Parts: sequence; C-alpha cells; structure tokens
Amino acid sequence: MIGLAYLAVQALSFAGILVIDHRWRLAAFRAPAATALAVTAAVALFLTWDVLGVRSGVFFRGRTDFMTGLLIAPEIPVEEVVFLAFLSYLALVCATGVTAAAEHLRARRTGNGPARTDETGEHP
Repeated sequence: MIGLAYLAVQALSFAGILVIDHRWRLAAFRAPAATALAVTAAVALFLTWDVLGVRSGVFFRGRTDFMTGLLIAPEIPVEEVVFLAFLSYLALVCATGVTAAAEHLRARRTGNGPARTDETGEHP
C-alpha cells in the first residue's frame, strides 16, 4: 500500500486543481479539447526531454518505497507521466486564472464590470 503513496498524493493534487478549474471554468471546463491538446503536447515534450536525459545519463530513477515501481520506459516511472500531466495542467489553470483575474480587474476599473451593491443589495 505504501507503494501507491506518491501516486495517491498526485491524484489528490490533480483533483484539487480540477475543482478550481470547475469553479472558475479556466481550462478543461471552458475548452476541453484545447486543454487536452495543450496538456498532451506538453507531456510529450517533457517525456522527450526525459528520454534524452536518461539516454545521456543525466536523469535516473531514484529508489523509494513510496512509488509503485512501474516503469513506462527505462528509468521513467509511471508517476513521472502523472506528474508531467499535473504540472502542465496546473500551469494552464494558473495562466488562464491570472488572465481572467486581470480582465476582471480591468473591467471593474473601466466601469464595464458588474454593478456594485452593498450587503443589502442596494447600490451605494
């Protein structure tokens, strides 16, 4: 069971970002096909980087009881693919979140945002 600990933490982290994405419709819940393409392309790029690193002797798999021990290629554990997908999706959610927040602030400053009301629903 301890061999699944790292993968479980990754899954929990991924779920947390999915909740954030769902709440504000930032990536996968706004444009699922584009998100899938962007994450897949990033994972492919990073895996290519990993394979080149392994072949040149720079990258190697560390030994730990917290990982499953399943490899998708020599020195590349399955957890690496999950981590790369999480990292890519997190970067996409963060980038679209910052963009959405900046647009929201710009709209409020220029008066194009929603009308402001106080706690009672009255306009100040």
